[in-house]
Amino acid sequence: MPLKADLDAIDWKILRELQKDGRITNVELSRRVGISAPPCLRRVKRLEESGIIKGYRALLNSPALGFDVVAFCLVGLHHQSEVELRTFAERSRTWPIVRRAWMVSGDSDFLLHCVATDLGTFQTFVIDELTSAPNVDTVRTALTIRQVKDEGLVAIE
Repeated sequence: MPLKADLDAIDWKILRELQKDGRITNVELSRRVGISAPPCLRRVKRLEESGIIKGYRALLNSPALGFDVVAFCLVGLHHQSEVELRTFAERSRTWPIVRRAWMVSGDSDFLLHCVATDLGTFQTFVIDELTSAPNVDTVRTALTIRQVKDEGLVAIE
C-alpha cells in the first residue's frame, strides 16, 4: 500500500519517538534519531505543518480522576442520508461523555467511545441523550472490564 506522505527513515524515527513521548526535548529527540538539533526541529515543524503531527496532548489517568467507566456504543440510525449522518456526527461532538466517535460500516452507523464517572452517569446518558436523539434507531453498549493494551494510534516499526 503506497504511503500518502513522503517520509524518509529519519521522519519515521521522529514520529515513533514523539508518539512514545510528546514532551521529549528537541535535543534528546535529535540524539535518538541520529541527526543534529536544528535539522531535527525543522523536520518536526514540517511534520506539524503538513498535518502528519496533528497536535500534542497529555494522557490522563481517568480512574485516578474518578472516571471509572469506559464503554462503547454502537449506534444505528433510522435513515443514513448524508444529512442525517452529518447531523448525528455533529450531535456526538456536543456530548462530553463521548470522547471519540467514528462513522462505521456494517450493522451500525457510529461507534462511540464513552468515559463516565460511574455506571449511573453512563446509563443516564444512554437513556436520556443517546436513545432519545433524533433519528437514532438502535443502541448497543459494551462496558469494558479492563484495558489490556494502550499504545500510540499508529504502529511504527
